[in-house]
Amino acid sequence: MLSRIAATVVPSLGRLTVTSDHATAPAAGSIIVANHTSLADPGIVLAALRRLGVQPVVMATAGLWRIPVLGRLLEQGGHVPVHRNTHRAAGSLDAAAAALRDGRHLLIYGEGRLPCRLDAAEAPPESFRSGLARLAHASGAPVVPLGQAGARRVTSGRCVKQISGLLTAPARRPRLHVHIGSPLHLPPEVEAATATARAAVTAAWRTAAHHLGEPAALTGR
Repeated sequence: MLSRIAATVVPSLGRLTVTSDHATAPAAGSIIVANHTSLADPGIVLAALRRLGVQPVVMATAGLWRIPVLGRLLEQGGHVPVHRNTHRAAGSLDAAAAALRDGRHLLIYGEGRLPCRLDAAEAPPESFRSGLARLAHASGAPVVPLGQAGARRVTSGRCVKQISGLLTAPARRPRLHVHIGSPLHLPPEVEAATATARAAVTAAWRTAAHHLGEPAALTGR
C-alpha cells in the first residue's frame, strides 16, 4: 500500500528519474540501504523501487506507528518498527531477518536519522549505525546501496519551510534522482562492514547528485 501511494503521489511533487548499475531489480531477500536527507525521501525511494517491481519492507522509527493512518498502513504492510535504545531493539533486527528469510526486500536507512541542517543542499551520508552490519552478518543477505538526491528540494529546514516546500513542490516540480548500486556482501567485522556500506551508499548518492548537477557531486565534497 505504501509503495502504491508513493508511486501515485511522488510524480506530482517532482520529476523522478531512476538509474541502476544492473538491468535487473535487486534479488529477493536483499537489504537495500539508502541515505536519509529529508522527510520526503522515503516516498521517493519507494516510488523509485516500485518502478523496478520492488515493494520492500521498511525499517523505520517506532514513533511512526503512533500516527493513526500511517501506523495502520505500516502495520498492514508488515513493516518493521525500530525501538531504539530500549530492550525491544533486538526484536527489530529479528523481525527484519525474518522478512529477509521470507524473500522480502528490506529497506533500511543506515544513518538512522535526518541530518541536523536547515539548508536544501546535498551532502554525503553522515555516519552509519551498526544495525545494518549486524543484520547483514546475521542474515547473510546481500546489501544493495541506494543513493537519492533532490529530496531536500521538496522538504527541508524548519517546520514552516517543510510545509511550504511540500505545498509548492507541485508547481516547482523539482528534479529527483535515485541510483541503485551493485550488491555487495559486507565483511564480518561490524566496524569494517559499517564503513563499507557507508562508502557504497555515498558512491550511489554521488551518482544521483551528479545526475542533478549538484555542486556536492561535481566538486567531490
